[in-house]
Amino acid sequence: MAKLTTRGRGVSTNPGHGDEVDVDEAVRALLLLMPQLIGRIKRTPPPDELAGLALAPRHLSLLSYLLFDGPMTVNALATRLEVAPTTVSLMIADLSRGGVVERHEDPDDRRRRIVSIADASRPAIEGWLGPGAAAWREALQPLTPAERSLFVETLRVYERASGRRASPAS
Repeated sequence: MAKLTTRGRGVSTNPGHGDEVDVDEAVRALLLLMPQLIGRIKRTPPPDELAGLALAPRHLSLLSYLLFDGPMTVNALATRLEVAPTTVSLMIADLSRGGVVERHEDPDDRRRRIVSIADASRPAIEGWLGPGAAAWREALQPLTPAERSLFVETLRVYERASGRRASPAS
């Protein structure tokens, strides 16, 4: 894996062209990079077919799972999204009213419902989520499986740590 190296005030990923980055330099680089990434994501509006829906980030995650992993049950989605099945049912109801997803009876168990992206919505969702998936694939492809795991786990730790609020001073 390429080592992070410093050049002036920035950080580059050119191995062998400078010193390894210490934690503070890496934090500084990421504090500059994260707003750029978030800004780019926010500038990618949902397709017209979804514009009238009040979509939250969790809807995006749900649609991503259905797009990349195919149809699945409410419980399977709840497990992957790490939320209660009732929360997923509410999200699916929102998306169903907009014609974005469909619910079908599970042929193996009539009590369960299988959720899938509606055929009419699939091209718009693929066009919306596909470029981000392609960018991640390009960024992760050169890494070893262990490096990919480390990267994903690092982002998970960051997300958890950034979600904690500092307790007020007593």
